[in-house]
Amino acid sequence: MSRVCSICGKGQMSGNKVSHSNIKTKRSWGANVHKVKIVDAKGAISSQYVCTRCLRTAKKEA
Repeated sequence: MSRVCSICGKGQMSGNKVSHSNIKTKRSWGANVHKVKIVDAKGAISSQYVCTRCLRTAKKEA
């Protein structure tokens, strides 16, 4: 499960690409995730993907 936020589970989203003539075709968006090092409850450091929204929330709590 790559490119999925390890905190909130946000991943790839889908929708429609709409042209000027209103023709709809399927497309997908990737979540804005970054690979960061996280310290878990036991004190071990692991590298995981975290979305930018969770990074901003974690910065407020720290």
